[in-house]
Amino acid sequence: MEHIIYQLDEDLAILTLNRPEVANGFHIPMCEEILEVLTLAEKDPAVHFILINANGKVFSVGGDLVEMKRAVDEDDIPSLTKIAELVNAISYKIKQIAKPVLMEVDGAVAGAAANMAVAADFCLATDKAKFIQAFVGVGLAPDAGGIHLLSRSIGVTRATQLAMTGEALTAEKALEWGLVYRVSEADKLEKTREQLLKKLRRGSSNSYAAIKKLVWESQFKDWQDYATLELNLQESLAQTEDFKEGVRAHSERRRPKFTGK
Repeated sequence: MEHIIYQLDEDLAILTLNRPEVANGFHIPMCEEILEVLTLAEKDPAVHFILINANGKVFSVGGDLVEMKRAVDEDDIPSLTKIAELVNAISYKIKQIAKPVLMEVDGAVAGAAANMAVAADFCLATDKAKFIQAFVGVGLAPDAGGIHLLSRSIGVTRATQLAMTGEALTAEKALEWGLVYRVSEADKLEKTREQLLKKLRRGSSNSYAAIKKLVWESQFKDWQDYATLELNLQESLAQTEDFKEGVRAHSERRRPKFTGK
């Protein structure tokens, strides 16, 4: 693996995002590696729990904006569409795996990463974490199953408002709204995780698999229809002048001037 680190610690599989030089931005190779190790962990009978965390001061900015800028400059829409497809597949995989998936987040958790955090069964956050639906800032709509996940977690109105404003959701507010399981100081995050794992290890893996199946059937079995719509919309948005302006404005560190074109 070049862009993530995969480790096994007894019954815990640990997937660490490892592109801190670009704030753990997602690009095609990284997404493919994430899906590969999630599948490995899913199939490994020794693995009972999966943990996703990240190296660096930022958990993830979501899509790799450097790669987005390249795609805009080269009019490479297929690569942008592929990223949208892959991040949706990651959230889908997290919900489908018949094992508890934990996520530890610190710092900014933006874009696709914020929606993957919603997909996780348990999100553990530091008090410095901020969850940001950053898509509107570059003329896109939420990907990685964002609206599908958020609307079921915090309600349609709150999900719509977060997506439309791009406002940062603090760890404390995310805890209040039910997106986060526990909030702790950064140096106590590992202890918080171990306390949760101690509790989960008392339970039956059969029960956890059944619970995830029931959650899927009751809330997410129409995912594929939603995913098709999400991908089609992202592909069309990626071809707009507003998207190109949003990416260029971010690169130039200025406010975008959207025209609706």
